Amino acid sequence: MTTANKITVLRILLIPVFVVEVLYYVGTENEVHRLAAILCFAVAAILDGVDGYVARHYHQWSELGTVLDPLADKLLLVSGIVVLSFNHGLALAAIPLWLTGTIIGRDLVLALGSIVICLTVGKITVRPRLTGKIATVLQMTVVLWILLKWTDWHDALLKIIGLGAGLFTGASGLLYVWDGMKQLGSHPASSPVLKPD
Repeated sequence: MTTANKITVLRILLIPVFVVEVLYYVGTENEVHRLAAILCFAVAAILDGVDGYVARHYHQWSELGTVLDPLADKLLLVSGIVVLSFNHGLALAAIPLWLTGTIIGRDLVLALGSIVICLTVGKITVRPRLTGKIATVLQMTVVLWILLKWTDWHDALLKIIGLGAGLFTGASGLLYVWDGMKQLGSHPASSPVLKPD
């Protein structure tokens, strides 16, 4: 296992700690738990850049890394979005369900599409898109904004960031679906076959 992959595994291990700390904070409103949750989320997000740098700089690209890295990103963001979607009273603001549904819905469609492409074509080619990167940054901003308790969801700026996160998430999902359809369409398995009588 490469150093980059070890960093990615550490990111994945931080996710349950992050979730538990958020839940402890909601239950006790002890600021130590909120700060620990922020620290876990921030370290996991920063390590995303670190493992990518290590992989590129030290030529540690691996098949395992291409699976683990996006998986760690998705697990971190989805866990943050889901745990903050519940009504936690005055402890933390809640992410609206339309945004949660958009993010989880896109990820489910992409996961199912990936399975179909892998089963049909044998290998999937994922082309990272700017819309996906912007969506990720905006989603992380929403989670951190709420954890830092700058304002609640009624604040205009947070609403705009949330709307941007939803729009870019939806747009990136549609573009990935388009890429997937092109991969399926160019493969012989998707060509019509004459059915024998």
